[in-house]
Amino acid sequence: MAVTVQDKAKVIADNQRSKGDTGSPEVQVALLTARINGLTDHFKSNVKDHHSRRGLLRMVSRRRKLLDYLKSSNADSYRTLIDKLGLRK
Repeated sequence: MAVTVQDKAKVIADNQRSKGDTGSPEVQVALLTARINGLTDHFKSNVKDHHSRRGLLRMVSRRRKLLDYLKSSNADSYRTLIDKLGLRK
């Protein structure tokens, strides 16, 4: 369910703009996507866990806001990120 330290470091390394970058919107969206994917697996076996579902909806909303910001400030980076993470179908 939770993202391990090694997985988090790999996600950050794959999406950072420069060395030591952990706060850019690209990194934040990638980390939220990893957490969201972990929670969706959790809900397959725990259907009635509504408290965690509320947290999932908050994460999805936060990711949506970050993606909207990224789209308005840097459209090329936005397109690259959604292709890399596979967010749009």
